[in-house]
Amino acid sequence: MSAAAPRRALVTGASGFIGAALTRRLLADGWEVHLVLRASSSTAGLPDAGGRLHLHRHDGSTLQLITILRSAAPDIVFHLASLFLATHKAEDIDRLINANLLFSTQLVEAMAACGARQLVNTGTSWEHYQDQAYNPVCLYAATKQAFNALLRYYIEVHGLRVVTLKLFDTYGAGDTRPKILNLLKRLANDGSTLGMSPGEQLMDLVYIDDVLDAFLLAAEQLSTQAGAMEEYGVSSGQPLPLKALAALYAEVSGKPLNIEWGGRPYREREVMVPWHSYRSVPGWRPKVGLAQGLALFHHA
Repeated sequence: MSAAAPRRALVTGASGFIGAALTRRLLADGWEVHLVLRASSSTAGLPDAGGRLHLHRHDGSTLQLITILRSAAPDIVFHLASLFLATHKAEDIDRLINANLLFSTQLVEAMAACGARQLVNTGTSWEHYQDQAYNPVCLYAATKQAFNALLRYYIEVHGLRVVTLKLFDTYGAGDTRPKILNLLKRLANDGSTLGMSPGEQLMDLVYIDDVLDAFLLAAEQLSTQAGAMEEYGVSSGQPLPLKALAALYAEVSGKPLNIEWGGRPYREREVMVPWHSYRSVPGWRPKVGLAQGLALFHHA
């Protein structure tokens, strides 16, 4: 009896930290993986194409994306590509709409044209400012919700089945994104001083291995879930104030952090208390504790 063919995944956003990690995880688990990348996207952090990894450069057109989907014939599409901006300027509007709405809609149009029906989509907890059903922290979060609304058409007319994972803060070994943990790492390593907000906002961090577990469980659920569209929060369940996070980082790194608390004001629409009216992916819980995760991050 011949061995079963590997499952096929198509991944967008593989040039990013989470997308690259998901690609490596899928390959390690025996999947055949097709990546859709822009012509300018870096492949640093990704294995060399070949074998079970296939790279497709998207020229920006819907028709070419249909050709890519037809060639890849994925069982599951993992959509992680997006442009994240905590605050935007007027000149950012085109980039935000093109990345988070235009490309996303082209993707599901291509799925519909090629008979691909299962999508794991990526959203953000920032769609739920002050724990509301919908209140975007920023325009980036608003574009995520706008695509979610567009998805309804493809679900009703083309039979797509969708799980949207709304991510909280994510981190892990090798993460070079310009986020709070890399600021703390720099302070620990070079002893510089940095002015920060008063530090009472709650931070909710999930380690990358746990994030990947959530994506794979979401993919499994697509074939069994009762509804055509479900959404889940991917949260540690244990948010802590930024001040406490900095203290824990100092303890883990063994180095003092020179922070001037209150040296700058809170950002406009700062998330003081993260969204907490979410449901978790059935069967998922975080396994990597924060102290362990920070040690892995700091010493990478």
